[in-house]
Amino acid sequence: MKKSLKFSIVLILIFQISGLAAQQKVWLDADTGNEMDDLYAIAHLVKSKKINLIGISSAHFNNADLNVFEKWNAYDAATLKPVEESQRLNEEILAALDRMDIPHPLGADRQIGRAWGQQDPRDSPAAQAIITEARKMRGAEKLDILTLGAMTNIATALILAPDIKDKIRLFSLGSWYTPESKAWNKSEFNIRCDLNAFDYLLNLEGLDFTIMTTTTSFALKFDRDETYAALDDSVEIEKILADRWRIQNPQDKTRVMWDLALVEAYLHPEWSTVSQVMTPPENTQRLVNVYTKIDAVKMKAEFWRIILE
Repeated sequence: MKKSLKFSIVLILIFQISGLAAQQKVWLDADTGNEMDDLYAIAHLVKSKKINLIGISSAHFNNADLNVFEKWNAYDAATLKPVEESQRLNEEILAALDRMDIPHPLGADRQIGRAWGQQDPRDSPAAQAIITEARKMRGAEKLDILTLGAMTNIATALILAPDIKDKIRLFSLGSWYTPESKAWNKSEFNIRCDLNAFDYLLNLEGLDFTIMTTTTSFALKFDRDETYAALDDSVEIEKILADRWRIQNPQDKTRVMWDLALVEAYLHPEWSTVSQVMTPPENTQRLVNVYTKIDAVKMKAEFWRIILE
């Protein structure tokens, strides 16, 4: 009986390991310190059993307001170090979910190039880790990379290691796009934090690039009081999520969950519409994929199912 039981346990472990190996490998890059929705998106992705999350890197959210205003959200702008704050929160979330085993390297502290353009890479442990993981892909295998903020780390990785372009698929949150008029608008926070990176990625022919625009993700909104009521402060990760709203945005009755929309659309493609769209006229003319519609009701329900299970 004991030998039979041991054999059964070994078989179960083999099946579990095989299942994990078969799951899609995903890397998440997030400007977690910027707003509250990043934390909700990260917690959901870490808890998801649909994918194999092999890394989380921190992204900066350097922007002009940090130089001229005393406050950025609830932060003191004069002392804020954006990428370090994103890194701190990434580690806090992973610790709360007992997943510090997931690699979580530090990203770049500012954009690629300079304020007037250029494409000089901004190397970092995050960019190097992305390169290393992408180069492990074999045959038709791809590494899916999701970016929730400035695209500095992935752009840098591709500039430093062009050979990884065919080994990745990129899913990013950023920009506005109006399907009816086919008009792009790059005057959006993530893009403003590194316009050079976004232009580089748009211009990179052959890159498999899917964009969740803020136009589309605007549909996914959470109610403050409903969120507070659903989250249990005795559960560490739930308290982290509730406190983020309480501290950063207590005055807001509702919040758009921009980043969560991308994560949900990625995990559940059946809840979104993706269209092939020509890049903006100032960029290399090629087709990219753009989410143009999402089922926000199903996405919201799925978030709560995963977080509260």
